[in-house]
Amino acid sequence: MSEADANPDEVQNAEQSLWIGPAGWAYKDWEGIVYPERLKKSQHPVEYLAQYFDLIEINSSFYGHIRPANGKLWSQKAAAFNSRFMFTAKLNRAFTHSPIAVVESTSSRTIKPGANDEALAKEGLDSIAAEGRLGALLAQFPVSFKNTVENREYLEMLLTRFHEYPLAVEIRHASWNSEEVLRYFAGKGVSFVNIDQPRLGKVVTGTQHVTSDIGYVRLHGRNYNQWFESERSEDRYNYLYTVKELEGWKGKIENVAKKAKTTFVVTNNHFQGKATVNALQLKHMTSGKRVKVPPTLAQRYSELQSIAEERPESLLSPGS
Repeated sequence: MSEADANPDEVQNAEQSLWIGPAGWAYKDWEGIVYPERLKKSQHPVEYLAQYFDLIEINSSFYGHIRPANGKLWSQKAAAFNSRFMFTAKLNRAFTHSPIAVVESTSSRTIKPGANDEALAKEGLDSIAAEGRLGALLAQFPVSFKNTVENREYLEMLLTRFHEYPLAVEIRHASWNSEEVLRYFAGKGVSFVNIDQPRLGKVVTGTQHVTSDIGYVRLHGRNYNQWFESERSEDRYNYLYTVKELEGWKGKIENVAKKAKTTFVVTNNHFQGKATVNALQLKHMTSGKRVKVPPTLAQRYSELQSIAEERPESLLSPGS
């Protein structure tokens, strides 16, 4: 969408109901690409990103529970730079994955949260919710978690345990993509997460379902070659969406946003900051406006120079 072609009412509605941003921020390979070198000595990464994005999906909560002091700190630092800013947070993997998921399938039988996991998870989530910055809690299940009677019973239990939070559930196996499941989610007021990832096996992808007031879209990348065969876990997220590929999702995102009160769009292809590039491109596409771009990111990715809010010499690649 160009600025000339954009409908003012549609643009305003998109800006009011859409939050777009990357998953996570604590990546070593973002230094010097997304962030200036040695940023942490002068500024917290959340403060920096809040100047460019309205949303970050907290990734670290999947691996370890959020410390309440950290949740409060992140919220206050982000709000100081962006009054609109929101977090979504991944539910800890103790509730959604087998502890040895690399060697056994995840199911109700193999998921084994500890006695203190629920209390610890809620302490961290509450610290962000108390600041008014928790947009949604994301429960992300792997493709091995199939639609069986036992797994449905486990999901029912999990939704009950965390019912006080705005819930979004990502279930990747295609057996969950049914009208019955969508009706169940709608009855519970739980958001069905729409994902993009390599179409390998019986994975559900490319949907645009809305089952609650919250619409949720997550883009993981399309790195077919390394999705299951990568030597390092981050290699599977080494993928930069093309403008054409993002345009295919632009319409889906807008359809989701029309049905939901709030829509979160998260780019999870985090390798070398590619998630931030694609998030900025989507922000531009859905708003019809130029966007503020981190200078180091524009220097690394020339794709951003044509959509940057300002184009000082520091944003231009050598010889341009």
